[in-house]
Amino acid sequence: MTKEFDCDICGSPDAEEIAVARRYMDSQPLHVCKNCGFVYVRKRRSPEEIGAAWSDEIYNSGNGEAQIAYTARIPAIKARQTFAAEFIDGSIGLRGKRVLDIGAGEGQFLEIIGGADYGANPFAVEPSQRNCELIKVAGIESFAGTIEEFRASPEFNKHPADIVTVVWTLENCQSCRFMFDAAYDALVDGGHLAVATGSRVLVPFKKPLHYYLGTNAADTHAFRFSANSLANLLAVSGFRVSHTNRYIDSDWLVMIGEKAVRGQKFEWRKDDCREVVDFFERWDRETRAFYEEA
Repeated sequence: MTKEFDCDICGSPDAEEIAVARRYMDSQPLHVCKNCGFVYVRKRRSPEEIGAAWSDEIYNSGNGEAQIAYTARIPAIKARQTFAAEFIDGSIGLRGKRVLDIGAGEGQFLEIIGGADYGANPFAVEPSQRNCELIKVAGIESFAGTIEEFRASPEFNKHPADIVTVVWTLENCQSCRFMFDAAYDALVDGGHLAVATGSRVLVPFKKPLHYYLGTNAADTHAFRFSANSLANLLAVSGFRVSHTNRYIDSDWLVMIGEKAVRGQKFEWRKDDCREVVDFFERWDRETRAFYEEA
């Protein structure tokens, strides 16, 4: 069963469909908030159903056999995870820190930060039981379940964190607000939330649109962040942005927020809804003009 959501950041129910997105998303709709410019999928299944889709359909395909449809163990993904690790370490330090990673996948990022170069003490939250078995082989503890299930379990209070990492995972949950709320509660005072995602919205076009929007169920990738919308999400979740990478000409947006007093007001920089729609329309035209397969 699906539920229709208002804007996860500002709460506005007023959204406009980005019509050209249907061409690339198997006719599924994508919306932008008219108030703050956040790009999101309005209709989503439960956290358990989305987690199962990632575990059973995206990571694992074919008659119950371990035939991998998606894996992070390729050079491009290892490169971006290494970049995130280096940026986090250079900004706030990783050595000796307790790091809780939400949506750890196969555990490659945790292997990187837990190795000799960075010396972190990682713990994984990951919905795929198969992935948790891979993480265990690497000598890393994990919780097999969604962030919602972890938050409700007795295990949650046993794993206080100096740093919570959300590395190319924030896009793939049912509620980005819940994920950040859980991260806030897991962090010690003065802790940090580090988020890595693609730098794609309201920046120079970095790939054809059909390589960004796909035909999987839309709610398996429900959120599309600009630098402004990610900073706003951190702000409403109780985090003060402390570090941001040079995302404008990079494929990656990495932002770190410091845990602050809940309810504290931070500066907002909204995106203009009309500019966001125009951006996707221009991206569509550029894609169709230069890429025959589009």
